[in-house]
Amino acid sequence: MWLTLLYSCTGGAALLYALYRWVIPTAVQYHGGLALIWHDVIVERMLDTLTQSTRPQRLLGAVQKNATRGDPRSVVQAIDQFCRQKEWAMNVGDEKGCILDSVVSEVNPATVLELGTYCGYSTVRIASLLPPHAKLITLEFNPDFAAIARQVIAWAGLEDKVHLVEGASGDWIPKMTEQFGVKTFDLVFLDHWKDRYLPDTMLMEECGLLRKGSILLADNVICPGTPDYLEYVRSSPRYESQYFKSHLEYTKVEDGLEKSVFLG
Repeated sequence: MWLTLLYSCTGGAALLYALYRWVIPTAVQYHGGLALIWHDVIVERMLDTLTQSTRPQRLLGAVQKNATRGDPRSVVQAIDQFCRQKEWAMNVGDEKGCILDSVVSEVNPATVLELGTYCGYSTVRIASLLPPHAKLITLEFNPDFAAIARQVIAWAGLEDKVHLVEGASGDWIPKMTEQFGVKTFDLVFLDHWKDRYLPDTMLMEECGLLRKGSILLADNVICPGTPDYLEYVRSSPRYESQYFKSHLEYTKVEDGLEKSVFLG
């Protein structure tokens, strides 16, 4: 009887682990809504409770354990490995990250604004490709995320290239020239709250932070999606836009980046 019960418990535990580790993640790979609910709600809350830590803290631990201090590429690789093998996280990801890299290299910007730092993954990718004396300002609303991002950026050895600012984008965008001496941005990477893409873009226009030729690069324009922003940059005569088809970070769900050139 006890042996049967033991076998049943062991079998049940194995089944639950298989469901958690392989079956459900595979099943949601192609469905954006289900993937986000599973990874960004159910799994995150469960692991937070079990480990008494947060996802950003666990991601930082993976960086400190597996990445070489002062090596940005190893930091990126450690985060990608953590997100693909251990726990999904809402970074731009490896696939779209290559598109981000190519745009940064093409533009070779002297001034960059990143809206939405999260844990610093895309910040590290961008900062590692900037020319000497370039300025990267990254805004993060959540102070807990900002605290982790600072440590990730420092581990990559890029703290001297990055100015991380805590607060709401709507509050800080009008202060850019006064606080940081920036007249215009060569490149803006939008990866924060999706309902802020359009109002923040219009705010940057109003504040004169975009010059002719400034590039806006927006993530997650399909999943979760930014329909109002896409309609605006694709229909406005002030922009020339191009869509780069890809996938939602670490899944097979369609997503992409929208690159929009400000025409003045």
